[in-house]
Amino acid sequence: MSVLTKHLDDVGETYFQHLGHAMSFARAMFLGSLACFLHALFPFLFEKTGSGCISRLYDKMVINRRNLTPHKTKNRAAVDQVESGIA
Repeated sequence: MSVLTKHLDDVGETYFQHLGHAMSFARAMFLGSLACFLHALFPFLFEKTGSGCISRLYDKMVINRRNLTPHKTKNRAAVDQVESGIA
């Protein structure tokens, strides 16, 4: 098993599925970061945007992955590791 495919196998995704999911996280984190930056300068803007972004990403990454059936997630230990790293 190569370094490239190990993580993909652990999360039960193809390369392009993983690419799409990772890019969606990158986009959300970029926009959330931008909202936090603007909130730092102008406290009346984006008062709940950053925390909402974090909550949605947590749900998408941890809660949804936890609910996958065992045949979709080959390595439950990898899912548990993601949960403990984020929780």
